Amino acid sequence: MTRHFLDVDDLSCDELEHVLALSAAPAGPPDPLLAGRAVALVFEKPSARTRSSSELAVLALGGHPVYVQGAEVGIDVRETAEDVARTLACYHAAICARVLDHRTLLRMADALDDAAGRPWPGPDDGIGIRTIPVVNLLSDQAHPCQALADLLTLRQLFGELGGRTLAYVGDANNTWRSLAKAAAMVGMHLRTASPEGYGPDTEDLAVVSRLGAEVEVTDDPLVAAAGADAIYTDVWTSMGQEQEADVRRAAFAGFTVDERLLAAAAPGAVVLHCLPAHRGEEITAEVFEGPSSAVWRQAANRTHAMRGLLSWVLRDQGRSEGGPR
Repeated sequence: MTRHFLDVDDLSCDELEHVLALSAAPAGPPDPLLAGRAVALVFEKPSARTRSSSELAVLALGGHPVYVQGAEVGIDVRETAEDVARTLACYHAAICARVLDHRTLLRMADALDDAAGRPWPGPDDGIGIRTIPVVNLLSDQAHPCQALADLLTLRQLFGELGGRTLAYVGDANNTWRSLAKAAAMVGMHLRTASPEGYGPDTEDLAVVSRLGAEVEVTDDPLVAAAGADAIYTDVWTSMGQEQEADVRRAAFAGFTVDERLLAAAAPGAVVLHCLPAHRGEEITAEVFEGPSSAVWRQAANRTHAMRGLLSWVLRDQGRSEGGPR
C-alpha cells in the first residue's frame, strides 16, 4: 500500500533513521529514480525555502517539478480537494502540497487510497488514476519536512542525538509540533518555553509521550535554555496570523533568543531557526548572525532532507517496516 507523509510520526523510528541516512550527502550522483516522471508541487501558501528545496530535490532525482499555485487549482473553489488529487495522480509520481488546512491533505490522501480499490473500465495499462504518495510541505498542523532538515542538521553537528537536549523558545505551532515528534523519535530531551496560552496543549504532549518522550514545559526561557545543546525559535506571528501581531508581540515580550539566553546553554550550543526571521523579535541580530547560528546549514539541508524523503516515499518505503498512516 502506498504510504503518505503528512507528519513525522507517519514514519516508524527505524524509517525515520532510514530517511535521514538517505538525506545525507550521497557519495556519488543520486539515483535518478524520477527519470521521465514529474512531481506536483501544490502551493496554497507562498514559500521561499520549501519551493526551492522541493524543486531541486525532484531535479536531483532526475524528475520534473511542476509548480502549481493554489489559485490555479482552486481547492474547494473550482474543484474539491479530492478531485484535485485524483487529477494530479493521473500525471505525477507524487503530490507535495503546502496547504492552509491540514484536513485538505487528509482528504487528498484518502481519495487516492480509495481510488486504489476501485475497478476502472478498460485494460490495466496504467492510464487513469494511480495511488501515489501525498507529502505535507506545510499545513496549519505540521511542518514535517522542516523537522527532517532540523534533525539532519543536528546529526551533522552532534552525531548521535540520543540524550541531547533541545530547547524550543516561542509559539508551540506547527513547526514545534513536528519538531517535538521528531526529537522524541531520536531520543532527544525537549524543553519548551512559551507564554501562557501559546504552549503545547494536552493532546500534543500526549502524542509526544506515546513516542517515548516527555516535554518539559515552562514559561521561563532561561529554564528551558539552561544546559541545552540547541536552542530553536520561530516567528511569533506566522503567516495568516498578521491580525494578531500586536497582541502576540506583547505576549512574547521576554522570549527573545539573545546572548543572555545563549550563555545559559551548554558550551558549544547552536541556535536554529526555520526562517523567515524577524530580527529584534524572536531572535536578536547578534545571535542570528553569530558563530553559534546554524540557521543557514539548516536552510541548505531542506533540499537534502527532501531528496531523502522523496527517495523513501517513491522507492524505499517497501524496504523498511512500519504501518500505513
